[in-house]
Amino acid sequence: MSVAPPPDAGFDLDIPVLIVGAGACGMVAALAADESGARVLVIEADRVPSGSTALSAGLIPAAGTRFQDAAGIDDTSALFAKDIQAKAKGENPRDLVDTLAAQAGPTIEWLADRFALPFSVVTDFDYPGHSRRRMHGLPSRSGRELVDRLRATCEARGIDIVCNRRAVTLHADGHRIAGIGIDGPEGPETIGCAALILACNGFGGNRDMVARYMPEVADALWFGHDGNRGEAVIWGEALGAETLHLGAYQGHGNVAIPHGILITWAVISEGGIQVNLDGRRFWDESQGYSEAARAVLSQPEGIAWTIFDARIAAVARQFQDFKKAEATGAIRTADTTEALAETCGLDPEALSATLAALPGEGPDGFGRVFRGPGLTAPFCAVKVTGALFHTQGGLNVAPDGRVRHADRGSFANLYAAGGAAVGVSGRADSGYLSGNGLLSAVVLGRIAGRAAARETLKELRHA
Repeated sequence: MSVAPPPDAGFDLDIPVLIVGAGACGMVAALAADESGARVLVIEADRVPSGSTALSAGLIPAAGTRFQDAAGIDDTSALFAKDIQAKAKGENPRDLVDTLAAQAGPTIEWLADRFALPFSVVTDFDYPGHSRRRMHGLPSRSGRELVDRLRATCEARGIDIVCNRRAVTLHADGHRIAGIGIDGPEGPETIGCAALILACNGFGGNRDMVARYMPEVADALWFGHDGNRGEAVIWGEALGAETLHLGAYQGHGNVAIPHGILITWAVISEGGIQVNLDGRRFWDESQGYSEAARAVLSQPEGIAWTIFDARIAAVARQFQDFKKAEATGAIRTADTTEALAETCGLDPEALSATLAALPGEGPDGFGRVFRGPGLTAPFCAVKVTGALFHTQGGLNVAPDGRVRHADRGSFANLYAAGGAAVGVSGRADSGYLSGNGLLSAVVLGRIAGRAAARETLKELRHA
């Protein structure tokens, strides 16, 4: 992961728009650049496009879409931006927040109308921090489906995605990017470009960087993609780029163990709770799933049991991961609290007292406000731990995705989006609003793809 001058002998290949990373961010950027008239090449380190997107639920928050209108949901980008800033305590760059909130709806409709991605809104439960139901997903509610559909769309449009090629060197001439060096099956290669988009996510797979910037989760389960090694930040710092909020991250406190399956937070937002190995609650679960990682990891053995009921399980089954958890036996069920305690290895008196203390309506001792029906038999439970999903800090970017210099101004032809760029989650884990990761990946990816295409076409006109 080095920075070097352009090779004396020139590049093996030249391409107008070069994209590093074939997750949702990179492929959406490629579709946008291609639609704008630029030739595009995507380089991917894995055998097939995947990235952190494939490990997620594939949900993208957006306001003011026709999908919301059809579901009777009144929402605006201004309200969405307000929710983002409220969750992050106003720590985000205002121009970036406003841009992402304003462009999210048009981006969802563009993907649906232009490329036939069948989005719909999650309408049967609320995500923490969102004042409206605005999470858009594909039918399976899985990131794997999103990645696969984007890949098929790129292939249908003739966009080249070359896999098994890891970018290892960034070639630059001062503040202008000339290309990259890659390692592949046939050995090293070099690719020149008129514009470079870094869509290679963050640095969660780089344990040294995690320990340096977010030591509180240095020992947490890593649930992201191992290819997230921090190239964008390392290259950017070597070039003198500005970084922002490197201590920010998205955690998740609801990963089934030992199965390693993400359990949707719907099991909590619909009225479920978490108890520790003593059978007692330990925090206000309604704060959000990112904060839940630290909360769960602070408990004995870093373990909790998430408790819910059959009604909530029926809501959660719209997610492929939850159905997988049921199929593998991660979800335990019982007809009484005593039987539930036995199957979970918890103290029956403590668990019964915990469930009995839940208010039917209103706040509890932790400050959580319960609404709707309480938990009733048959009960469900899943053993979970806290995990690090992806980092949220990165290269500071202008609203068009262009990377900023540490000494002011921006690079002429270097763009970053998704986890490679700073997100809109403030400085820590508590600022993460559900869907922020794919919001930045998909929306900023589209913006960066269009901007990079304009840059290359401008160069062609002046050549």
